[in-house]
Amino acid sequence: MSDTPKNPIRVLLIGHPSIVHYGLEMLITNQSPVMQFVGSHADCSSVIPHLDSLTPDVILLDMNPEIEKDVQAILQLIVLTPAKVLIMKWQDSELYDTVILAGAKGILEREARLDTILKAIEKVHEGQLWLNQDYIKKLIGKLSQYDSEKSSTQGENKVDKLTPKEKKIFFTMIDHAGTPAKVIANKLSISESTLRNHLTSIYEKLNVNNKLELWTYVHKHKLKQ
Repeated sequence: MSDTPKNPIRVLLIGHPSIVHYGLEMLITNQSPVMQFVGSHADCSSVIPHLDSLTPDVILLDMNPEIEKDVQAILQLIVLTPAKVLIMKWQDSELYDTVILAGAKGILEREARLDTILKAIEKVHEGQLWLNQDYIKKLIGKLSQYDSEKSSTQGENKVDKLTPKEKKIFFTMIDHAGTPAKVIANKLSISESTLRNHLTSIYEKLNVNNKLELWTYVHKHKLKQ
């Protein structure tokens, strides 16, 4: 483990079988004061109303890609929470690519060693991706193909579809690329949750899924305020 942080890493568990949950809870609790276990929920739908009170830093989420409604709830969770989402993988599926491109920060094999789980939690909390190089290369290839397909079908600048408030948020994001959401929200005199709601609408209107695709859109259209 690295040096003890000023504040513990607050970890939330979602969707793990009871015996796995117990082991993970004990693992995280035993890392005090570096980590703090803040709770668990059976699925994403049940946790979304409680995000503001739980305030996790990292969400360790057990994802079964065979349950379609769970995947949709995971995508909603990624949009709504400022926490870093770390996925525990059941099996090979392109749906894991979907959640990573939507903003999840990494994938862990369910058979991962305990020290690997702890290291992954620390790294995603620091802002790093927990993905191997081959997987990253595959995602870049998929994203490049996706951008190419979009370029052939969208000739117009869709920023005109944004409301005046959304345009203000959009151009503030451009002017402060890489700035934390909390700072952006303060500049706009709105809450982080309000900012996330506006970003969801902006992403939909611009036909992008996350900040990475947003910056790609900005660069491609050479946009500035």
